[in-house]
Amino acid sequence: MAVTMAEITKLRHLTSAGLMDCKKALAETDGDIEKAVEILRKKGQAVAAKREDRTAAEGCVLAKNDGSFAAVIALNCETDFVAKNEGFVALTRQLLDLAVANHCKSLDELKALTVDGRTVADLVTEESGKTGEKTEISAYEFIEAPSTTSYNHLGNKLATIAGFNLESVDYQVGRDVAMQIASMNPVAVDRESVPQATIDSELSVAIEKTKEEQVKKAVEAALKKAGLNPNLLDSEDHIASNIAKGWLTEDEAAKAREIIAETSAAKAANLPEQMIQNIAQGRLNKFFKEGCLMEQEFIKDGNLTIGKYLEAAQKGLRCTIFKRVNLNAD
Repeated sequence: MAVTMAEITKLRHLTSAGLMDCKKALAETDGDIEKAVEILRKKGQAVAAKREDRTAAEGCVLAKNDGSFAAVIALNCETDFVAKNEGFVALTRQLLDLAVANHCKSLDELKALTVDGRTVADLVTEESGKTGEKTEISAYEFIEAPSTTSYNHLGNKLATIAGFNLESVDYQVGRDVAMQIASMNPVAVDRESVPQATIDSELSVAIEKTKEEQVKKAVEAALKKAGLNPNLLDSEDHIASNIAKGWLTEDEAAKAREIIAETSAAKAANLPEQMIQNIAQGRLNKFFKEGCLMEQEFIKDGNLTIGKYLEAAQKGLRCTIFKRVNLNAD
């Protein structure tokens, strides 16, 4: 039977599929709209299955808050062209709106929600049929707090949400904190929130780095005392290169290697433990100041930390939780 433009238009409205795809589906089903919708849905599923091994590295990231609840979602695709498509961005926003309206607390919970008889999982699969690209929700985060805020960075690749301990927070103050999170990528709200495993790892690295620096200083002093230039002897590759250039003799290199080995061993065996611990703790404190949101220098005013900025804005105000989703490498 002949397919009418009215039928094609109706099917496009229901599925957002391409004109020719709708026409073919209607022709195949003799104008049965419901069967045509199912065919197009299956087509989307087929495209999704076919592209399971493809990397969905592009996409759209959006955040939204509503009172005490906020969420951020990342809908991924394969190309930036599709990611910027109005329909793709609209779908991302639709899924986010659903998540916030229903206070979804997991990705599985979001995927199970239905829209006009179709689950969110179906909508994502169908998007593959429309774009021909692998499509997936790669991230979903939510927070709950007395008050929340959200920030969407230009380009829809980065978004943040944050929660506060007080119910009423000035919009600009909340936005400033959300932008700080986007810009400075803190590891935790405060040092008490940093996982102990992270603290242990940072302290271990700080101790080893401090020990290496102390040994290096001793070696450099010993080389200078022997009339050798430490800058020509900082690695075996550098030594070989400097010998080839005529800047070092073989005898000088041999003497330097001996000094380096003896001084390194002697210094490593006699490092002042308390001094090492003190320097390492200083480095750990620097990590806290750079990595903990409440201790970070406020990007809009270097004279303030975020903690002091919030306290000045509203007595007792603190950020208690945040989430950050970024499609690009930090």
